[in-house]
Amino acid sequence: MRRGPLLLQCLILALSAAILVSEAWNFPYPSPLVRPILSPRQRWPEAQIKEWVERGTYEPGFVAFFMRDPDRNIPPGDNLVSPADGVIKEVVRVADTLYFVVGLSFWDVHVVRSPLSGTVSDIEEQGLTIFRDRSESADQVYLKGKAGPVQKIVSISSPAGEFKVRLITSWWASRIKVSVRIGQHIDKGQRIGRILLGSTVVVDAPVTTSFIPEVKSRVVAGETVIANLPPGGVTK
Repeated sequence: MRRGPLLLQCLILALSAAILVSEAWNFPYPSPLVRPILSPRQRWPEAQIKEWVERGTYEPGFVAFFMRDPDRNIPPGDNLVSPADGVIKEVVRVADTLYFVVGLSFWDVHVVRSPLSGTVSDIEEQGLTIFRDRSESADQVYLKGKAGPVQKIVSISSPAGEFKVRLITSWWASRIKVSVRIGQHIDKGQRIGRILLGSTVVVDAPVTTSFIPEVKSRVVAGETVIANLPPGGVTK
């Protein structure tokens, strides 16, 4: 009997057994042996990520994936670009302000970019405010569904008016970094901060702004044009 085919069969059986043991050990989540062939959402399920958040420990592969910071091609012209990767949850008007709300998933890039060129006029921090009903505050437009939200707000002064970029997360993942300072000039699409496991980025804009993308459409930070401005960027 030839030993080559027998050894190959034994190797295949041993490998299959190793995969089964690994899958059983890591159940209900994917094992390290199969993760490389899965999409990010399948590789690191939401329930597993939430467990890591609660424990404060993370799988190194997910950390490397989450901390990625790809370059972006910033479009020219008088326009606003999306501040974050994600899906548009709402565009809502409250009084004289429009709120452009982008929802981020665990698998989106969490680097936040400026939607337009201007000067940082203020950086605020708010946290652990709980709203029960949308009518209680205009903030409920972007804070609804968050028990104890934490946010940092970057205000940008520009020829097109005053804009704010809100980096928002929940109390259990309340880690936000802002990388710009008051008085600093920033360019459209420039990195202004990062949310470490967060959920929402909002642009507060004057009501003269006309947003282009539809609710539930995907946007890419620094690349997707979300509104056009008049030539020279001055609203009328």
